[in-house]
Amino acid sequence: MNYIIIAFILFFLELVYFKIANKYNIIDKPNHRSSHSKITIRGGGIIFPFAIGIAFFLEYVGWALTLAVLLVAIVSFIDDIKPLSQLPRFGSHVLAVLLVAYGLHLFQDAFWVLPLVFVLFIGWINAFNFMDGINGIMVLYALVAIASFSVLPIHETSMPLLITMGLSCGIFGFFNVRQKAKTFAGDVGSISMAVLLGYFLFKTIVETGQLGYILFFSIYGIDAGITIFYRIIKRENILEAHRSHLYQYLANELGRSHIHISVIYAVLQLLVNLIVVYLDRKGYLTMAVSLFILLVLTSIYLGVRTIVVQKMAFMDRI
Repeated sequence: MNYIIIAFILFFLELVYFKIANKYNIIDKPNHRSSHSKITIRGGGIIFPFAIGIAFFLEYVGWALTLAVLLVAIVSFIDDIKPLSQLPRFGSHVLAVLLVAYGLHLFQDAFWVLPLVFVLFIGWINAFNFMDGINGIMVLYALVAIASFSVLPIHETSMPLLITMGLSCGIFGFFNVRQKAKTFAGDVGSISMAVLLGYFLFKTIVETGQLGYILFFSIYGIDAGITIFYRIIKRENILEAHRSHLYQYLANELGRSHIHISVIYAVLQLLVNLIVVYLDRKGYLTMAVSLFILLVLTSIYLGVRTIVVQKMAFMDRI
């Protein structure tokens, strides 16, 4: 019954936010970097920090993770309304990572662990932030991650939090997983969700000792990593919004359905996650096996990307 009440509260809060956003013109206007063509409410992902606030009130989550999510959410929401400089945004990310590290007791580990986690976590936050580009991709990917963490025995005590966040994704998805989305997550949604998912990823790795669980984010991670590599080669500013991800090429240049692309990314990641969980339970998830899976996925990605880019070039010629 608690979860039904939580769902109703979150749905109500989302509708209230829509009214506020409409009144104060918190909207996304399409530009040459956008993957959408109509004005859409920005910041619907505010439902994610709302959800973690409710979870904290119900004692489903500790103060460190709650504060980390709310901190980045507040700064990101301000940035959604009136763009901020890099300093306050990056500062909030740094503090959030330190809070997560404290919550995971990483300050007690070897001296090299914290810098490694810091670099990977900051990279993940910024990569995931660009994922709100086409309808449905961010929230479906988040749902896959939440479902995947939920099947692991080590997260049994975190199930109330995971269910609450899953409900928030379902409600946001109702308004976002459409050919014409009513709302986008905005930085407030994508960055707060990135912190939550990053927390559970590193918690999983720390408690299982299995680095292979990083494959839980491999489909989008490979896309983000290789896209950044290509942009660096082209001497582009990697911090600026762009349309260079494979899923953006498919949606914008080739005109594929946003929803179909989002579902494909989510399903592929789900299949990878099921394989990872199975291998770990059988004791086969070694570092060599994890690297082999990563290599295979990267090779497939590069092959698909090459075909898509060639098709785009052909279309430009005609």
